Parts: sequence; C-alpha cells; structure tokens
Amino acid sequence: GELCTRGYHVMKGYYKDKEATRKAINHDEWLFTGDLAVMDEDGYCRITGRLKDMLIRGGENIYPREIEEFLYRHPAVLDVQVVGVPDAKFGEEAAAWIKLKDGKSVSPDELKVYCKGKIARHKIPRYVIFTDDYPMTASGKIQKYKLREKTIEMFNLSSSQ
Repeated sequence: GELCTRGYHVMKGYYKDKEATRKAINHDEWLFTGDLAVMDEDGYCRITGRLKDMLIRGGENIYPREIEEFLYRHPAVLDVQVVGVPDAKFGEEAAAWIKLKDGKSVSPDELKVYCKGKIARHKIPRYVIFTDDYPMTASGKIQKYKLREKTIEMFNLSSSQ
C-alpha cells in the first residue's frame, strides 16, 4: 500500500499552498508520501514504486515496477522503464522503454513472447521501444512523463483517450 508517516520529521505543509497540503496531509497529520511500500515482519519498509506511476488498464491496477522487475530478468535487457499511455479501449496500456546490453538484440515480439505465461496477460507491454538513453533531470532521475509523451507522439495516441 501507500507509505504514510507522521511525526516531528514531517513537514507542516507546502509553502502558501493549502490545497496541495490538504491533498498530502490529512486531518490526523499523516503524510501520504505517494510511495508504494511493503512492510516485513520486523517492521522494515521497502519502497516498491510510486503510486502516481500506477496505470489502470481495463479496470486492473498495474504497477510499472512489477513489469520492470520481470523484464530485468531477460538476458538482453540492461534497463527498462514502463509508463502508462492512453488507449481508447482499455483506458491505458503499458509501454516499455528498454536499454539493451551491449552486443545483445531482441525484438518487441520476442519480448512479448518471453512475458507470455509468466506475467498476467494484461501486464504485457503493448508498446516496446528500444533506446540508448532516457530523459533525465539534472539530479539524474528519469523523467517518465517525457517517455509517456514520446510514446504518445511515436504511436499517434491521443492523450485525452
């Protein structure tokens, strides 16, 4: 579920932005971080993804991190980023942006066959795009929203579907 926290370490709110504060911190002073996490039997949390990254395909919640972790197992895959893109029939579809290991090759269809029977059918990325690099922030974070925008443009998808 979503990691929520409260205590002395939590901010009081966003500077001069009551609406953003209201969305992030509830009346009991719990901060909703937007991080997806699991807690082990010892009380330690492990961040597994971002709630905002979740996509909904035909009513099913899909967490890109789950697809990414599976695709990392493929011997040709060096790195992968999964984003949700609009789809007229299902609401959203998964798009996988993949960096291949040096000297390795695989086709989009081969990757989809690799997924078949190993992950749920609705989690198999509809779009597979190969790349040499990802758009990054100055601090080195991947800008998934730019991957989403590029996918929409590449496949002529409507962002309002």
